Amino acid sequence: MNAFAGTGVLTRLALRRDRLTAPLWALVTGGLVASGPGSLGGLYDTPAARAELAASMTANSSMRAFYGPVYADSLGGLTAWRFGTFAAVLAAVAGLIVVVRHTREEEETGRQELLSAGAVGRRAPLTAALLAALAVNTGAALLVVAGLAGQGLAGALALALAVGGTGMVFATVAAIAAQLTESARLAKGLTAAALGLAFALRAAGDAGDAGGNSPLTWLSPLGWTVHVRPYGGDRWAVLLLIAAAVVLQTLLAYGLAARRDVGASFLAARPGPATGRLSGAGALALRLQRGALAGWGTGFLLGGLVFGGMAEGAADLVGDNEKAREIFARMGGQQGMTDAFLATLVSLFGLLAALYAVGAVLRAHGEETSGRAEPLLAAPLGRLRWAAGHLLPAFAGSALLLALSGLGLTLSYGRDAGPLLGASLAQLPAVWTLAGAAVLLWGAVPRAAGAAWGAAGLCLALGWIGPALDLPRAVLDLSPYAHLPKLPGGPASWTGPLVLTVLAAVLTAAGLAGLRRRDLRF
Repeated sequence: MNAFAGTGVLTRLALRRDRLTAPLWALVTGGLVASGPGSLGGLYDTPAARAELAASMTANSSMRAFYGPVYADSLGGLTAWRFGTFAAVLAAVAGLIVVVRHTREEEETGRQELLSAGAVGRRAPLTAALLAALAVNTGAALLVVAGLAGQGLAGALALALAVGGTGMVFATVAAIAAQLTESARLAKGLTAAALGLAFALRAAGDAGDAGGNSPLTWLSPLGWTVHVRPYGGDRWAVLLLIAAAVVLQTLLAYGLAARRDVGASFLAARPGPATGRLSGAGALALRLQRGALAGWGTGFLLGGLVFGGMAEGAADLVGDNEKAREIFARMGGQQGMTDAFLATLVSLFGLLAALYAVGAVLRAHGEETSGRAEPLLAAPLGRLRWAAGHLLPAFAGSALLLALSGLGLTLSYGRDAGPLLGASLAQLPAVWTLAGAAVLLWGAVPRAAGAAWGAAGLCLALGWIGPALDLPRAVLDLSPYAHLPKLPGGPASWTGPLVLTVLAAVLTAAGLAGLRRRDLRF
């Protein structure tokens, strides 16, 4: 049989399964970049203002670490500087999720073994997953070109290829990780760790070298995205480096896949102890989720340490630009610029914490659909008690993450622990509301449980780019984060958080009630 037999069918199946999430990822990634010229043009509407911004950002090491150097002060160049790296990160996340979902997750659930019993070649599943990731990144790249074509087609194409190419670099990293590990969770964790390391290398290199020529940035695929320099010289040769990485990593993934059986891996899981050491369903759930919690916690602490040191440079970011100050005011409140910047960071950590909470809730849904919950519930174990074991890491774990981000901000900024720690924990009601919505979908409408990711993604988009686009207040109010006080520095009104906390409790209770009444896996 041809090693690629059945690739077309599996690719269509993958795209059908991702028919909602794939366009959303492409739209968010491409739309983020496409919104750049309009928002930046409104803020810096003269060449002198844009030149001043470029000079001040290049001179600020903290801002270089966050966004990278500025290579051109045109609207296209500033858009590439402001949004290019983050668009590449979004493309990378989309790539790793799609590839792991259609490779290791399929094997973990047993569906791949069933499909492979038909006329399916050995390389078809991996090829289909990579083609699905390519489709997502191609869609995002086309939106980037469409959004920036008015600023210059060559620069728009360079940025689009850099963003889409970076997404495929990490898609192929995920393909390798899927061959090495036995679980989809670990494959995603390894790829996410590689992405975090790439960002850290790029940030360290750009912070130390204003010209962007540090060897550290050349070690990072995200650094390659910056080195393409869209609108600032358009270094097309760097795209060959990205293409070479994609090809070599794809060949390595194919080589590893050919040397293992379906369901097997190169990094075997450690055998468990001879006698059980878990005291109950809650301990089992915590053990299953501890790796994810540890990884997220490390990221939140390091993120707080990195971004807190940028607070003093917030005033340099906006200078005397009143429109920029208005955006920070909409995102972080009407207080002083430093406090508004810190409030914006706190809100960003709150948005990211919701992604963890939703994922932790849906881990219980995964245990159910994979059939691992049935043996537990066949014992004298009630559904609510079993579910509570998974909900505790979701709700308490999100509180721990926000506390760690507040601690990191405090240590790097040098402020007393109270204000920033309290401001971070004030994001909890909104995080718990989205987690409660995930519980409701899982418990009452399990087939639509994945829509919880859409709700979290919508809130992330509204909180991140909504204020920059000056969306109507009625639209911004769709996010629970719009009803939280802007801390630190803003007035501490607790009506909104109290209402959100009650709403989160109601949603969670309704979801658990639905779980009690329905059959498992339905």
